[in-house]
Amino acid sequence: MVKYFNEDIKFDFKNKLLNNKWFRFVAQSEVRVLGDINVIFCSDNYILDVNMRYLQHDYFTDIITFDYCEGKVLSGDLFISIDSVRDNASFYGAEFEEELNRVMVHGILHLIGYDDHTPGEQKQMREKENYYLALRPTVCGTVK
Repeated sequence: MVKYFNEDIKFDFKNKLLNNKWFRFVAQSEVRVLGDINVIFCSDNYILDVNMRYLQHDYFTDIITFDYCEGKVLSGDLFISIDSVRDNASFYGAEFEEELNRVMVHGILHLIGYDDHTPGEQKQMREKENYYLALRPTVCGTVK
């Protein structure tokens, strides 16, 4: 089950049911089962605090993924900075919704086991993100 939360911001995430359908599709495509996923929308300052407190990283990021997977069941927490998503969308010339979808699927891909530490891993991660983003309208209909 996927649950959505706001930590220190007001953010109205629409189309939760369609997004859950897309997450299930991604999981099944990667021979996984969707377990308990918490998507926590927050600010830059909140995610910086999480990054420093739990990972000892003193920098901002758009997403932090905590993996609680067991076997093929995907479970975890996805902390997503709405501030960073907005900034990245502007920087890359993307729509906010598209960038948010990219960040969310990035977190799901981390839970599946994809990483992005090396250039090769980053390339593979970006290819997977693009693949699932392209399929999202087919899975969810025309809603972004």
